[in-house]
Amino acid sequence: MSDMDHLCFDTTKIDKIQDLLKRGVTVYPYKFERTDTIDEIKERFSDIGHAKSEEQVSTAGRIYVIRQHGKTIFADMGDSGGRIQLYLRKNDLGEGPFNLFKHYIDAGDIIGVVGHVFRTKMGEITIWVDRFELLAKSICPLPEKFHGLKNVETRYRQRYLDLIMNEESRKTFRTRSRILSLLRQFLFERDYLEFETPILQPVYGGANARPFVTYHNYLDQKLYLRIAPELYLKRLVVGGFEKVFEISKNFRNEDIDTNHNPEFTMVEIYEAYQDYNDMMNLTEEIIAHLVQEVHGTSTLSFAGHELDVTRPWRRITMEEAVQEYAGIDVRAHPVEELRAFATEHDVEGYESATTWGEFLVLFFEHFCERHLIQPTFVYDFPIENSPLAKKHREKEGLTERFELFIAGMEMANGFSELNDPLDQKARLEEQDARRRRGDLEAQMIDYDFINALGYGMPPTGGVGIGIDRLVMLLTGQESIKEVLLFPQMKTAVPGQNGNGREE
Repeated sequence: MSDMDHLCFDTTKIDKIQDLLKRGVTVYPYKFERTDTIDEIKERFSDIGHAKSEEQVSTAGRIYVIRQHGKTIFADMGDSGGRIQLYLRKNDLGEGPFNLFKHYIDAGDIIGVVGHVFRTKMGEITIWVDRFELLAKSICPLPEKFHGLKNVETRYRQRYLDLIMNEESRKTFRTRSRILSLLRQFLFERDYLEFETPILQPVYGGANARPFVTYHNYLDQKLYLRIAPELYLKRLVVGGFEKVFEISKNFRNEDIDTNHNPEFTMVEIYEAYQDYNDMMNLTEEIIAHLVQEVHGTSTLSFAGHELDVTRPWRRITMEEAVQEYAGIDVRAHPVEELRAFATEHDVEGYESATTWGEFLVLFFEHFCERHLIQPTFVYDFPIENSPLAKKHREKEGLTERFELFIAGMEMANGFSELNDPLDQKARLEEQDARRRRGDLEAQMIDYDFINALGYGMPPTGGVGIGIDRLVMLLTGQESIKEVLLFPQMKTAVPGQNGNGREE
């Protein structure tokens, strides 16, 4: 197999490049003086008539469609903001430049144009081209114009091609960028400080998840890609920063599905002298604010549901949720009866459960999550699966932890943060014992973090919000791959949707 078998190159287009070079045409120049974007042109000339504007414009973009009509050519050109029609006449350009465009410019090429603006008889704002310049010759063919790029796998593997062809994809990622900007602005206005914490960590922690493992040659030690920034951000609270956040890339060696990708983005927020009730309020405020800013309303559609984020949101304990949707009071039954109930209803993972708290979590995941469509906080989690949350101030066996669900998806997870170093040491030792027994998602002991707590961390509330799922919600996308520019996928076999063409 040759290198060319991996590439989308069109030999006809490569031949055109050689011909252009022989003619003295610069195929890949260094710069073009663009004074106007396409959106700016359309806005400034929104009232233009059929006569050419006196003002000249200079813009650039990719050619999408070319329509030749003898001594005239119409073409559609697009930049990051929109598309506009070009009109080229042989009498204006001259025979040489006109023929150069006619024979050497193809769909996919990037050109710069200078000209005047007018409106065609069909009512379309158009640039009457005085001169053009080839800025980059495309040697890979674009998908056929009438069908576009529909193949899902190709769209994910070659996102650049998806963005070239599909305005909806560009709109999704523009919205993602805006969401991150709005989120930062929201937190900055409330005096939170943004920090960056290590991605390569000698001890992973902050969540129950299987890590990615790597090795540092110089240090001669194993390192882990972080599964969460939590333990480092809480070190900052110990150090005296009282309101902190990080928008972080995290990595978990887990399954890939419509809601999970091994590399994902979340925001984690911590505030001293707050508890989990305050963090539920903050989470409500953030998401309601983002929905209003993006949609201009407090309602949105997602996966066939009409969602209303008007505050306050429903709050229900995990025990209440299981009673409502599974019809069982977990505390009222011995473990043997809970195991029989799990067997009867094919609850996944019950074999290893040994406490009522573990069964409570299993029943919640099996019976409840899918029913939580409108924004719902589920709170008061068993201590068994909440090693970083404070014990409940009133309820034995529970912690002050919550999760937010919208449209059946977990969107956020927060605690009254555990700040007792002795309790934290005992809980992490239990996690480490589970890990040593084969639980691949149990946490390690981070003794430095325990030491940090030993210097005193004030009462603190914390929450993590999944950015990718939040973007899904706000853009109406039902697969996480639609909101990740480059989702993780198995390496393609050359020639099978990996060469720029749909097969």
